[in-house]
Amino acid sequence: MKKSMLISGLSVVFVLAMSALAMAAGEGASAAGTSSLVMAASLIAAGIAVGFAGGGCGAGMGSCARGLLEGTARNPEMGGKLTITMFITFALIETFTIYALVIGLIALYANPFL
Repeated sequence: MKKSMLISGLSVVFVLAMSALAMAAGEGASAAGTSSLVMAASLIAAGIAVGFAGGGCGAGMGSCARGLLEGTARNPEMGGKLTITMFITFALIETFTIYALVIGLIALYANPFL
């Protein structure tokens, strides 16, 4: 647990440092080295964002499915209602991954920092 928290914390610090570098590359600094650094930071940030969103949403969906199965095992008559609620919850959870993917694609193809 401590190791994963350390890795998560270091990843957040790294992403924030890279975003600060990307923002520091103002409009006047359009040198090739700076734009490649911004593009590299954008690639890393997009990958981390989509990775964390996918992992978190996968864990959330697994927890939701576990709750559905436990609830259905306790009260089989509620299985239909629980399944409908589960699908609505899956749709809401999946939107976070889609938002992260859209933001990652914007950072890659319509980069506002370049």
